[in-house]
Amino acid sequence: MAAGDKALNGWNSEISNLSGAHILQTWEWGQFKAIYGWRPIPRVWRDQDNKIFAAGMVLERSIRLAGFPPPLKVLYVPRGPLVNWEQTRQRATVLDDLQTLARKENAIFIKIDPEVILGTGLPASSEDQQVAQGQAVTTELSQRGWRFSQDQIQFKNTVSIDLSGSEDDWLARMKQKTRYNLRLAEKKGVDIRRGTVEDLPEVYRMYAETSVRDGFVIRSEDYYQNAWGSFIKAGMAEVLIAEVEGQAVAGLILFFFAGKAWYLYGMSRMAHREKMPNYLLQWEAMRAARKHGCLQYDLWGAPDNFSEADPMWGVFRFKEGLGGEVVRFIGAWDYPARPFYYQLYTNILPRILNLMRQRGKAQVRREVSL
Repeated sequence: MAAGDKALNGWNSEISNLSGAHILQTWEWGQFKAIYGWRPIPRVWRDQDNKIFAAGMVLERSIRLAGFPPPLKVLYVPRGPLVNWEQTRQRATVLDDLQTLARKENAIFIKIDPEVILGTGLPASSEDQQVAQGQAVTTELSQRGWRFSQDQIQFKNTVSIDLSGSEDDWLARMKQKTRYNLRLAEKKGVDIRRGTVEDLPEVYRMYAETSVRDGFVIRSEDYYQNAWGSFIKAGMAEVLIAEVEGQAVAGLILFFFAGKAWYLYGMSRMAHREKMPNYLLQWEAMRAARKHGCLQYDLWGAPDNFSEADPMWGVFRFKEGLGGEVVRFIGAWDYPARPFYYQLYTNILPRILNLMRQRGKAQVRREVSL
């Protein structure tokens, strides 16, 4: 048994065959995050025949807490590790090694958020299906000393569209109102075109406008230029832009890898919203994903609590109308390798982040208003 290749040729091809292969576990994502202070630590686990059965792109970052001059480390495995979680020995090997890595690196904690399913469908509805495996994994994590994280980096729940079958099958799975709005967008002259990296400044501006309107925080333009541009250049993403009479009114960045597509970023303007451009935009994204060999389209995000009071409820209903299924994951879990510092970190960080968010919102408002 071997673990922890420091460098591995063909990383993407190796992980593409593993359970739960994800865009956030690719080599490109690790290199992108390296620009912003994270050190990628690619790790693999091999069986007795030297065949890889699991992998994890671990990201390491040094941080400073007020009153503690020496920098401290945190480790994060975004949407990983990639392992068959039904195999108890394999997952035990991986978890043992990650815990050892956290202690070896003298990290405060290591965070994982693999796509282990707890259930599907709306909770307490006729579609609600519990997945025993997800509960078994959370029980084991708790017994090992892992804690359900206060800081959920990625969405704990999502909506996933099945891209198998024909386009008529896709339409049949959509809600009637969604089909109506899709046809309306076509009739009202909405056009969808594939953009290039040259369109990214305009796309970012739409994204900034969206963040101000909907009240969420975004990063600086260079962050998204690097995130979107690097994957577009690598042939792992496309930018789709909805236009009305040549004016860009909405857009999205479609990512794809290992037979799956993701809607990680979407943006829109108030102009021509009555023409329903987002419906046609998602339809073309589904078609583009299928052309890239994808049979699943992750719409990236659903409410933590499925209630009309949740701020994501309106977006969720839009996604659900596209024929998607609710998928509920176990969420992010932390292993506190240094419990005292972990307690300090989890108490102080939320206050710091809240202050940063407020400053970030103000900055974006100023930029959009220019």
